[in-house]
Amino acid sequence: MPKVKTNSSAKKRFRVTGTGKIRMKHAYKAHKLYKKSKRAKRALGQTDNVSKPDLNNVKHMLGLK
Repeated sequence: MPKVKTNSSAKKRFRVTGTGKIRMKHAYKAHKLYKKSKRAKRALGQTDNVSKPDLNNVKHMLGLK
């Protein structure tokens, strides 16, 4: 049986918490920040859980499934 390879781009973008949830950073926080309010920029800086429809794909890329 060959080893399961982790997707290199996924391991840089997602991390697994101690309880098994997968955390990610928000998009749209890199440039054109002058158009965004302080409140929006602050919210985009927080991490968030991966949504349920995407969870299986992310787990597969990380080699967890």
